[in-house]
Order: sequence, then C-alpha cells, then structure tokens
Amino acid sequence: MALFLPDAADADSPLKADELQVLRAQYEKEGYYVGVQTKFNYAWGLIKSSSRNEQQEGVRLLSDIFRNAPERRRECLYYLALGNYKLGNYAEARRYNDLLLDHEPANLQASSLRGLIDDKVAKEGLMGVAILSGVAIAAGVVGGMLFRGAKRR
Repeated sequence: MALFLPDAADADSPLKADELQVLRAQYEKEGYYVGVQTKFNYAWGLIKSSSRNEQQEGVRLLSDIFRNAPERRRECLYYLALGNYKLGNYAEARRYNDLLLDHEPANLQASSLRGLIDDKVAKEGLMGVAILSGVAIAAGVVGGMLFRGAKRR
C-alpha cells in the first residue's frame, strides 16, 4: 500500500472559509493559554490561505512555535519553508527546507518543495537578468542620445 504524503502543491488549495473559521475560533477561545497544537493547526490553515496577510500571520505563529516548543521544531520546518515559499521569501524557504532535509534526506514533501523553490529562484533569476539587461540597454540608448546631443554643441 502506497503512503500518501501531501506535497507542496497541496498548499495552493486553501481551506474553505468555514474550515479556517473553526481553527480561528478554537485559537481565540484558548486565548492567552493557547495550546501548541491549536496554534499549529491555525498556523497551518493560515499558510494554506490565498491571503498574503494570513500567510504572514501563519509564518509568525509557526516561528513562535519553532522558538518556544523544541519538540515541535521538526514539524514546523516544513511549514515554515512552505509559508516563506508562498510569500516569495525563497532564501528563507530554502534555509528551513534544507534544515529539514539535513535531518530527513528521504523526506518526499521537502524534496518536492526543494524542486519548487529551485524552479522559482531560477525563473526569478532569469527575470532579474532580463530586467537588468533591459535597463542597461535603455541606459545605453539614453547615454548615446545625450552624448550625441553634447557633441553637436
């Protein structure tokens, strides 16, 4: 029997509003004494959200768990990597994901996420090169026009 592990693409399917509301209500009900599991569940739901503000809040909550609950660090690593990936913080995403892969080299979820991070970094790197090339060409054209204009005087 094959073991099902959700991959990074699973994070692109947000919870339904009422499902996230259940997690939020439990988190708020526990208030100041919120349990680690409740906080983790709510952070997970926020990470899956399509709202950038909710994703940021999810990363913040997971960072808090990571700092204050050493026994939950391993669980937090993947979702911190995933949350940072969704926010476009690829260096942070890679850092958390690599920490997880250092401890669990065969982790299929983290391996899948590594591929997604690498693809985004490569795409954005190419986009950055194209933008810089365009700026350099434009600067060259403007510089050439200014140089010609100065020469005529």
